[in-house]
Amino acid sequence: MTYQHIEFEITEGVAVLTLNRPDSLNSFNGQMHTEVRDALKQTKTNESVRCLLITGNGRGFCAGQDLSDRAVDPDAEVPNLGESIEKNYNPMIRTITSLEMPVICAVNGVAAGAGANIALACDIVLASKSASFIQAFCKIGLIPDSGGTWTLPRAVGLPRAMALSLLGDKISAEQAEQWGMIWKTYEADELKEAALAMAKKLATQPTKGLALIKRSLQASANNSLDEQLDLERDLQTLAGQTDDYREGVSAFMAKRSPSFQGK
Repeated sequence: MTYQHIEFEITEGVAVLTLNRPDSLNSFNGQMHTEVRDALKQTKTNESVRCLLITGNGRGFCAGQDLSDRAVDPDAEVPNLGESIEKNYNPMIRTITSLEMPVICAVNGVAAGAGANIALACDIVLASKSASFIQAFCKIGLIPDSGGTWTLPRAVGLPRAMALSLLGDKISAEQAEQWGMIWKTYEADELKEAALAMAKKLATQPTKGLALIKRSLQASANNSLDEQLDLERDLQTLAGQTDDYREGVSAFMAKRSPSFQGK
């Protein structure tokens, strides 16, 4: 597929997906959804990819949905926003969260609406100190989507999630870091280099083991302690059967650096 609204490349085990509609703060239209869906499919099916990095071009990361797009135009026939979510945003969030590899998001500027929640769906979120996060839905009479009502209260707690969602206040990247919403902030000119370095490092690690870590942590919010202990047992059984586990132990015993293959 030829891309118009994203950039996508695979290098050194890292798939880099860059949102590229800078004039509209990388907001989503129908074509951009199609292109992102294709890039995520390639990421999932290409065996050489062991980490995904998502970022944006220009002064914004993503302003969410382009409200001038025909699928959600309030001046046209009454839109079925649930249909747009079911077709586009929900599959994207499900794919990002279920990828059997680490997913890093480098938030280079404003992340508003669905853009904020796409970032929060990723495993590790880095941000420019000039970036910001806005649950902008309330300003146009909507509710947070793209998983925001699930990820936000788990990241910052229900009281803060409630206030951010009801007030639609802008929160700075540094405040998001202090609240535990994201992992770390960087100077604007350092962000992409730092994110790519992290992604390349993760691409050399035991990928299947990292995927099992993701599964266990994602399940923990809804499991009792007994259920989580059983899940840890079951996933550790799988981890212990990987080639990378054997390589890790062999390298440790031989006092050498491991060479993980992601298998």
